[in-house]
Amino acid sequence: MSDTHNSQNAHGGHGFETVAIHAGNTADPLTGAVVPPIYQVSTYKQDGVGGLRGGYEYSRSANPTRTALEENLAALEGGRRGLAFASGLAAEDCLLRTLLSPGDHVVIPNDAYGGTFRLFAKVVSRWGVEWSVADTSDPASVRAALTPKTKVIWVETPSNPLLGITDIAAVAQVAREAGARLVVDNTFASPYLQQPLALGADVVVHSLTKYMGGHSDVVGGALIVADPALGEELAYHQNAMGAVAGPMDAWLVLRGIKTLPVRMDRHSENATRVADMLSRHARVTRVLYPGLPEHPGHEVAAKQMKAFGGMVSFQVEGGEEAAVAVCDRAKLFTLGESLGGVESLIEHPGRMTHASVAGSALEVPSDLVRLSVGIESADDLLADLQQALG
Repeated sequence: MSDTHNSQNAHGGHGFETVAIHAGNTADPLTGAVVPPIYQVSTYKQDGVGGLRGGYEYSRSANPTRTALEENLAALEGGRRGLAFASGLAAEDCLLRTLLSPGDHVVIPNDAYGGTFRLFAKVVSRWGVEWSVADTSDPASVRAALTPKTKVIWVETPSNPLLGITDIAAVAQVAREAGARLVVDNTFASPYLQQPLALGADVVVHSLTKYMGGHSDVVGGALIVADPALGEELAYHQNAMGAVAGPMDAWLVLRGIKTLPVRMDRHSENATRVADMLSRHARVTRVLYPGLPEHPGHEVAAKQMKAFGGMVSFQVEGGEEAAVAVCDRAKLFTLGESLGGVESLIEHPGRMTHASVAGSALEVPSDLVRLSVGIESADDLLADLQQALG
């Protein structure tokens, strides 16, 4: 697997693990506290009218704890500007309303997070933005979906929930030729495993709720950009729209990021063992994990990712009811939505996270089960899945 995206040169001469702990985390100048304080404050005393102390006036516009997180995010993704939001969808909404105008067109993947699809199909479309679906794992499919009005190509890799892989560099070339922006949702991989900006993307999107926070105790979102001018536009809209990350949420994500590398290593190791076991199980008809050599995106994933991540999906014989029964029988795997926490989760996408895509081109198989493989003992996780499968 490639480690070029994770090189020390991409992080100012320091390794990723060092940057995760130190970027944005300067010692408090007043007390020397090694962890940034939680600035639970709404407004700031100004040094005379218009004299902002350190650039702070009101915490919707800027907050020191959020600033620390945003600096950390930019450093980890190798970007010029990071922005933290109240949720991943709040980040997406700000991005789309910044980049798009009525009449513009977007290419979206045929395998996307249900909330992202809902945002395009039920919200942005009412604003006069058109969209079409492409198989982003095939650059030719993306090119065929373009129109003269295409302003954004949207990619998830690995995708949710079918773990599809898109060649970011190849689609970035398609975007450049079309004069469109390439947006990559990097939530499943995290910047530790994959860095889309280095591969030609214009914008990286994160649900910070997932691997970045890592402990199922915070909701947040982020945008990281390579172009400082675009960063300024997004910051203007972030302030104008107001869906910012609160200081406590920013602090929790900062704390989670410090252990991101070691967590992602264990997530990936455990998921590999889970995928291997499932691929040999008699009741499993298909396993979707980019680390498996038979996965159609395996070679691309090996080229652009450090490891293959902690998400595994699989299909079971017996159809929808059998898949639901597997979810219900799991004990150590908690039945729940979301992903990326230290604890393992199991869910039925068709009835849970992806119910909003039912009847659309993005509808997921009814016999699909999605796992967020945590960092528990792998032997315990395997035993739980084996008993759940029966």
